[in-house]
Amino acid sequence: MTTSAAARQSALWGLLLPATLILMLTMGVRQVSGLFVSPINTSTGIGIVGISFALAIGQFVWGASQPIFGIIADRFGFVPVLITGTLVLAAGTALTPMMSSEIGLVFTLGLLSAAGAGAGSFAILIGASASRLPAEKRSFAAGVINAGGSMGQFIFAPLTERLIALTGWINTMLTLAVISLLSIPLALKLRSPRASAVAGQAGASAPAPAPDSGLRNQMRQAFGDRSYLLIHAGFFTCGFHIAFLITHLPGEIALCNLPTTVSGIAIAIIGLANVVGSLGSGWLGSRYRMKYLLFWMYLSRAILVLLYLAAPKTAATVYLFAAGLGLTWLSTVPPTAGLVGKLFGVRYLATLFGLTLLSHQVGGFFGAWLGGISVANTGSFTWMFIADAVLAVAAALVHLPIREAPLEKTAAA
Repeated sequence: MTTSAAARQSALWGLLLPATLILMLTMGVRQVSGLFVSPINTSTGIGIVGISFALAIGQFVWGASQPIFGIIADRFGFVPVLITGTLVLAAGTALTPMMSSEIGLVFTLGLLSAAGAGAGSFAILIGASASRLPAEKRSFAAGVINAGGSMGQFIFAPLTERLIALTGWINTMLTLAVISLLSIPLALKLRSPRASAVAGQAGASAPAPAPDSGLRNQMRQAFGDRSYLLIHAGFFTCGFHIAFLITHLPGEIALCNLPTTVSGIAIAIIGLANVVGSLGSGWLGSRYRMKYLLFWMYLSRAILVLLYLAAPKTAATVYLFAAGLGLTWLSTVPPTAGLVGKLFGVRYLATLFGLTLLSHQVGGFFGAWLGGISVANTGSFTWMFIADAVLAVAAALVHLPIREAPLEKTAAA
């Protein structure tokens, strides 16, 4: 390897590692919320519907905050946004044990924690990396960063389940708040010259940036493009699917009369499988058209859900279901972000992909909230699983008409 190639590799990982670890922390803290539903309900008596509503608000706020933070980051830089988000996430998590009402949980879990996690999530971190990388590295970078979120789920799920069992949910919440503060020193590394050197080292081979027409014109162009709207529609279903399962899979497992350890292991399996899925998604996105990758991902979800409904409800079934889900859990993020970048460039990617994530989290709101209503009124999640499968088929189909240049033409351009 030449000196210049080694320098590029060093600069690449100097950018990707801090971003990946930040997402590991923010998503790790956020993706274990379902494990707290039963303990909070037992401790406060708020009820499954009220707690589900607070978490549903959190799903929406997590998505709504990302385009807002994306606009701020595109204008003022990514590091201040990441540090502010970390402090808000830690505050919301630490204050949650002090709340004994639905309104209190909406404030801490639904607003503070969700907004803080949103400031350190996909739109910001992928936007920060994409703006400093040549086009051929972006899909790979998105896959690596996305795998960090999955690894956070893998690490935090069994850890959180054991901490709740051994120390109680209140001490566990406080522990997670402290752990989340580790994002601050990592965020500071993203402003180092070594991290930003990737774009400079590759600048000779990178295409010249498109003229900057301004954020308002870029958003007007995006929302007038049918392909961008179809991406939003597909990502809505992704949010519904993930929020429903991350919030209510522990409840589904309890209804199957399986021990709580199965919940922690299942969520961890989803995270570990998605590390493979995210890296594979990032790799495949540089070799195949992204809309077709998304078609097969969503279709596979529908098949897995229907197979789970027909299968006997044992621990082995849950683990196999979790492994299958994990392969596409958040693996939709790299090709979805990649499609947005292909259509509109990377100058305002943090904002435009942040808006796409807002659609994802509108779906997430309904997935978390309706799941609580479903189990409260019917005693099971069967109808939610059926709705999830139907929406997954629809999401697969809406990606087929999306405008995406064949890979070889894109490379040539």
